[in-house]
Amino acid sequence: MSTYTQILYQIVFSTKNREFTLVKEGREQLFRYIWGILKNNNCHLYRINGVEDHIHILTSLHPSIALSSLVKDIKVASSKFIKENQVFPNFGYWQSGYGAFTYSYNVKENLIAYIKNQEEHHKNISFLNEYKKLLKEFEIEFEEKYLL
Repeated sequence: MSTYTQILYQIVFSTKNREFTLVKEGREQLFRYIWGILKNNNCHLYRINGVEDHIHILTSLHPSIALSSLVKDIKVASSKFIKENQVFPNFGYWQSGYGAFTYSYNVKENLIAYIKNQEEHHKNISFLNEYKKLLKEFEIEFEEKYLL
């Protein structure tokens, strides 16, 4: 018997202290690099985007890949890539932790549009408020002090 899954993950994480270091000019290079990590792990990328202080990744995971391992791989490898290639000169680190939210496949197009329009979206809402909204929407209990 083979393993079949269809789970969409929206993975969200920010720069250390939500510093505005991911300047627009380098984002495409970063996103292509992360796409390569996903492909190497047999994951399918539907959309990746972000703004100065965080990124969103919409992906499905290969059944043999653990979410926490994938996020760790993305953060470690992309940090090294950013620093070695001086993509974002003021980038320090990714913030510890991440958010991961699962969705039904029938909302995929809406999620793609949402992630695609991050710059416009964040003219009206901060990352912190967006993140709190996601946590509340998914009924995830959290402590404010860990969001700082």
